[in-house]
Amino acid sequence: MILPFTTELRVRHYEMDALGHVNNAVYQNYLEQVAIEHSEHLGLTLDVYRRLGGVFVMRRVEIEYLRPAIAGDILAVSTWLQEVRGTRAVRRYEIRKQGEDHLLVTAEALWVWVEVATMRPRPIPPEILTPFLDSR
Repeated sequence: MILPFTTELRVRHYEMDALGHVNNAVYQNYLEQVAIEHSEHLGLTLDVYRRLGGVFVMRRVEIEYLRPAIAGDILAVSTWLQEVRGTRAVRRYEIRKQGEDHLLVTAEALWVWVEVATMRPRPIPPEILTPFLDSR
């Protein structure tokens, strides 16, 4: 079983849209933040990425908005790797209000490992794959 990594984020007032809900575009920031924290939790810091000469970039994201969040809400943002193959990693996401079961958002993103010098896709290095696979 793949265990999700979860972080908590507080919704800030400036993230609201005209209806008083979190702006849809802000949710992508939340997805990127939890992915970064998940990597760091596994010891895969920006320094590790620099040493390996690569970085993950989000190539595609699909977000389903189910319920709104508002300023002051504490969100539990969870992610896990669903699939890893070659240059690609598929991440799944769920966002809930802290302490509640109802989903606010579900999402899936395709991340691609690219070589920084060329910005071309490259196979994900074993130094990156191993911590993710060992955390299952």
